[in-house]
Amino acid sequence: MSFPRKFWFGVQILLFATLPALSAAQESEPTESEETESESSANTSMMRLDKISVTATRNPIKAIEYPGMVTVIGQEAIKLQQPSTPDDILKFVPNVEFTGGPRRTGETPSIRGFDGPDVILIFDGARQNFGSAHDGRFFIDPTLLKEVEVLRGPASSLYGSGGTGGVIEFRTIDAADLLGPGETFGFSTGGGYQFVNEEYHGTFSAFGRPIDGVDLVGSVTRRDSGTIDLGDGNKLRNSDDDIIAGFAKGGFELGDFHRIETSFITFNNDAREPNNGQGLGGDDSVDKEIRSNTVQVGYRYTNPDNNLLDVDAVVYYTDFKTDELLLDNLGPVPIGEVLKRDVNTFGFRADNRSRIDISDSFFATFTYGGEFYDDTQDGAAGSGERDGVPDADATFYGLFAQAELSINDAFGFVPGEFIVIPGIRYDDFETTSSVAGSNSDSEISPRIGVSYLPTEWLIGFVNYAHAFRAPTFDELYLTGVHFTIPIGPGIINRFVSNPNLTPQRTRTLEYGGGFNFDDVFEPGDVIQLKASRFEIWGEDFIDLSVNQPTPFVDCNPFIPGNCDGTTVSANVPRAELIGRELEAVYEGSRFLASFGFSSIDGENEDTGAKLGLLAPDQFTLNTAVKFPEIDSILGWRAIFAREFDKVNDPDDRRDSYRVFDVYFAWQPIEGVLSGLRIDLGVDNIFDENYTRVFTGAAEAGRNFKATIGYTIRW
Repeated sequence: MSFPRKFWFGVQILLFATLPALSAAQESEPTESEETESESSANTSMMRLDKISVTATRNPIKAIEYPGMVTVIGQEAIKLQQPSTPDDILKFVPNVEFTGGPRRTGETPSIRGFDGPDVILIFDGARQNFGSAHDGRFFIDPTLLKEVEVLRGPASSLYGSGGTGGVIEFRTIDAADLLGPGETFGFSTGGGYQFVNEEYHGTFSAFGRPIDGVDLVGSVTRRDSGTIDLGDGNKLRNSDDDIIAGFAKGGFELGDFHRIETSFITFNNDAREPNNGQGLGGDDSVDKEIRSNTVQVGYRYTNPDNNLLDVDAVVYYTDFKTDELLLDNLGPVPIGEVLKRDVNTFGFRADNRSRIDISDSFFATFTYGGEFYDDTQDGAAGSGERDGVPDADATFYGLFAQAELSINDAFGFVPGEFIVIPGIRYDDFETTSSVAGSNSDSEISPRIGVSYLPTEWLIGFVNYAHAFRAPTFDELYLTGVHFTIPIGPGIINRFVSNPNLTPQRTRTLEYGGGFNFDDVFEPGDVIQLKASRFEIWGEDFIDLSVNQPTPFVDCNPFIPGNCDGTTVSANVPRAELIGRELEAVYEGSRFLASFGFSSIDGENEDTGAKLGLLAPDQFTLNTAVKFPEIDSILGWRAIFAREFDKVNDPDDRRDSYRVFDVYFAWQPIEGVLSGLRIDLGVDNIFDENYTRVFTGAAEAGRNFKATIGYTIRW
């Protein structure tokens, strides 16, 4: 993969920006907190609660104290899922839904009824802006991850366009996560198999600290899978994946307080499936090559003695390609022709934190900075242009500022702590294409959130925010043929461009509360609960409308052009979504239990029609028993979904369903088997036949799976 000149220019800007901080560096020994953090990361117990969010405010904050709903999934929880795709990791997060069917190439996430570009995706600080109607949203292998964070709700005040639904951030493994005090090098290897799609995988990772101030880690994973067994007894054929994924990361200490970190993440899938990999798909078959590469260089300056300067900057480049070789004449173009979609993103973000102790009871952290990114799309079919994939370019500039105010015993008589988080961002953007005129606009996204903790264990919060999402190049400049119906002389549905689309805007009011108790039934245990209700008012929602007359009902298909239709994106004037969420967890030395609930409904306020990617009311449950005597854990998970009838088309209704999983993990802490780990599990143990919303295929059936790994350090 070659990087564009502007990426290297961005690297030079980042390095130039470090010079003032470098000159201010002072020599010092590692702080006690740094040593403690390193030691604890190397001796993490089998299970722990992950409470610290960094995505929600771009600063560490306890998730329970943030004025909103945020979920952090740690590495241990990821391992217990034995995930094959990101859907496996996120399916128990309230109001997070994946649609598109069981094929990994078709899976797309939604948050609170928003999907596609309304959900911001980030890999190690780098935005993932690929968008496609049928090729999924993003690709990363779960074996590379140490943590996933999901911020649900408006996020434009910090992240700009796309923050209407929320943010999903994936963070890869660091060498510090794998090495303990006095350890210099190590490696891990492992593999596994799952029966539902005959998938095997193998992983090898190496990590080390070759010299002081340098840490390195690299990993490569191979997956191979085939036909998927569905819960309805059928098989989803034409579902072959041959994947090689990996990453390399290096961290470099440049004197005291300065750190440069660079990483490269890659995902390569040679798949054989229908042109539309979602749902059942068609009878056509393509060789689909998916290539996703992300490279980033980050810089951090953190001096505990300098409260005004705490710099975080990153420059990144993503390169996403899908090439589809048609293997028959059943697809949109003749056999042997190649359909191409390339989306590249170059971006740069820099921000600083200034911390001020205003008084003994009033503390403030100010975060401010700027962001730039540029998306470029190129589509091709054979030697010409590809229908529905316009060549276009989109450029975004943003400036943001946020305060985090901690006020104790306000006014001298209000007990407890207030956490007040006001923020604002300004964005300017322009999208251009040779298809039609340019589309440009600007947006201001304010927010304010307040949490009140009258005691250490009780919290109430309220959050009000504006968010927006700029129209994408596909929505603005769609042209060509969408699909054909072989009746009479042929019925054609054509894309119609609409360069006059305006940004999609929302206003969200969210409020809720929770509690956090320690030492409830035994020393060191914890119980947490947090719930919220939100209302979202939208203006100019961007809705893709397929207008297709019904043959023999609305038109005569034997009259050429009489039944032709159109597909166009248009703004819906007013919309409203309402929902609720709840998360609760208990963890002690012997037992673990967590519970989740989510509900979402939305409609066009002018017509009453349902709007948004809605989902049924869902309940999730995870219970486990720990056996420290034998270094193991045995657990049971469940998802309960009510009947889904929030639809405009009766065909979109879905029956209620109940899906149960069991899992077991064994990881010896001491002795000759130290370093070994075995995970066993069965997903959908009762082979439930169920179909998720807006998907034309049943989900996978009963799935036996096993993973074994071994790690050695010295």
